[in-house]
Amino acid sequence: MPVGDLPGWRQVFAEDFNDGDVGLGGFPGIYGTRWSANYFDGTPDTAAQQQPKGARTSGYFPSKVLSVHNGALDMFLHSENGVAMGAAPSPIVGGATQRPWNSQVYGRYSVRFKADVLPGFKLAWLLWPDSKQWPQDGEIDFPEGDLGKVIYAAWHYVGPDGHHFEVFRPNVPHGGWHTATTEWSPGRIEFFLDGVSIGVAARGVPATPMHYIMQTEACLTSCPAPETSGHVYVDWVAIWERT
Repeated sequence: MPVGDLPGWRQVFAEDFNDGDVGLGGFPGIYGTRWSANYFDGTPDTAAQQQPKGARTSGYFPSKVLSVHNGALDMFLHSENGVAMGAAPSPIVGGATQRPWNSQVYGRYSVRFKADVLPGFKLAWLLWPDSKQWPQDGEIDFPEGDLGKVIYAAWHYVGPDGHHFEVFRPNVPHGGWHTATTEWSPGRIEFFLDGVSIGVAARGVPATPMHYIMQTEACLTSCPAPETSGHVYVDWVAIWERT
């Protein structure tokens, strides 16, 4: 895990999950001053928000998904009773006691992770506007992508002709360990995968406070097969603010 300031960046958060284990259903537990599970069990995820309540096929279930062991955060992605289960934990920066836990304007976000190949489950680890005004105040996603396909970076913004969604696709599949880093600066977002820049965004760069959520969900655009299950492991997370 990278520890310490970098040129132009002051580190404000570093987590390597080495303080001890937390069993399934107990997260955040001993990490409660540094992490939030964010949502209660049954909270609709992105896909479920678009479905009738009685017909939801996915949702956030942190008590059935999140644990810590062997120095990693473990997201156990699986389905129960026809519902695909994900979670969306967030780091807490600076001892914040109210949401959003890690709000800032601009920042550097880096995470080392490994996702099993699980078609129908999806990562969308994102910077979301504090204002909740979407897409007007933007959205930055990295890593993003169906776990049966490739990793990509994306951002949303509104231009003179409406809502835009743009992506960088390095054509790297899930299945191995990777480090994804987002550098969000005035007028510029640069994405790095395993230390290599995969693209620079210069259009529609947000300039209002945003917060980081490790949104892990399902059914966008297709749901996982009922028997599909596996893990997303997070080795470490590090966050910097701009100096």
